[in-house]
Amino acid sequence: MSRMNEFTKGFIKENPVFIMALGLCPTLAVTSSVMNAIGMGLAATFVLVFSNIFISLIKGFIPDKIRIPAFIVVIASFVTIVDMVMHAYSPEIHKSLGIFIPLIVVNCIILGRAEAFASKNNVMNSILDGFGMGLGFTLALVVIGGIREVLGAGQFLGFNVLPSSYQPMLVAILAPGAFIVMGLLMGMMNLKKKK
Repeated sequence: MSRMNEFTKGFIKENPVFIMALGLCPTLAVTSSVMNAIGMGLAATFVLVFSNIFISLIKGFIPDKIRIPAFIVVIASFVTIVDMVMHAYSPEIHKSLGIFIPLIVVNCIILGRAEAFASKNNVMNSILDGFGMGLGFTLALVVIGGIREVLGAGQFLGFNVLPSSYQPMLVAILAPGAFIVMGLLMGMMNLKKKK
């Protein structure tokens, strides 16, 4: 597989949310606004890229019996860095995302990529895979968050995009709205895939 394909596969072909249905808990929980979606997506991308790099570098030194706990320790280290940086430099987003930042440790996208890809490939391909999957995850979050924010508040990134006469659909920014929007988008992706 070429390096460009390695990078872009996470956008649509192997999108973690829409195709592989991974990382759905933060996807449903934090996408009530685009800003939250961007914050979570970038945090997960950082952790994904750097844990892929580190795991790819140390894969030969980790005994098979302890590889999963070792991967979790690596991932938890980068999640701690992201948590501290977000708390220091963007406290509003950190507060808004709350417990979902530390829960990146158990995000199946990150552990899955560590196990299925970084532990079997070189550093360069692991970097491309991490960026591609992370940006694909971010893209999915932003699309879902954008639809929910527009329908639920009439805004996009805090700017009014619908006329003042628009009556916001409260259900869009509540939990059922997340399920409805994600289900419709996954259905559209499956239709596109069949064609």
